[in-house]
Amino acid sequence: MSAPIRVVVVDDQLMLRESFSVVLDFQPDIEVVGTAANGAEAVRQVRDARPDVVLMDVRMPVLDGLAATRQILANAPATKVLVLTTFDDDEYVHEAIRAGASGFLLKDSSAHQLADAVRTAVSGGAVLAPSVTKRILADLSRRSAAPGAPSERLAALTNQELRVLGLVARGMSNAEIAVQLGVAEQTVKTHVSRILMKLHLRDRTQAAVLAYETGLVVPGR
Repeated sequence: MSAPIRVVVVDDQLMLRESFSVVLDFQPDIEVVGTAANGAEAVRQVRDARPDVVLMDVRMPVLDGLAATRQILANAPATKVLVLTTFDDDEYVHEAIRAGASGFLLKDSSAHQLADAVRTAVSGGAVLAPSVTKRILADLSRRSAAPGAPSERLAALTNQELRVLGLVARGMSNAEIAVQLGVAEQTVKTHVSRILMKLHLRDRTQAAVLAYETGLVVPGR
């Protein structure tokens, strides 16, 4: 039996910290190894406990979640940070992704969604809360550079890698992309790995965000 996924829960509200911890500890494959009420405590907890995943609130005293995320990933780059957000925190989500977070989910997510998000993050998948994603990605597209810039930022990718990146940005799994392109799933995994390496990205979440930022993918098309 494989070791459980180790999680640290960070939120300045005691009730939320405790409820998230209870939900996750109830899962047979997840173990909460620490909690923190602010970003400074979170940095210390990660240093001591070495978790696989951190659930990170943004608006906190002492040190906010964005600064904490940057410090954590600078010292423990293999750790996955999932940002806990509310419906109107879009700007914080943008900055968290740029800081290296592996995704975001709403604080009112169900127990099933919370546990699945932790598992998805560990496996390298993108964690993007559906009810917020559409607005955020549309906003990223509006901020995208002028025509011509996308080819410059993505010039290192082959045509097939560009197609794979576009499908990743639309939320498709490796298996779904394989069917769409008529190739083996292992081939898709190889393409995704090369995309992340060439573009110096941490994971699929950052790849998806870049696809929208550059205008490679436009919401609704």
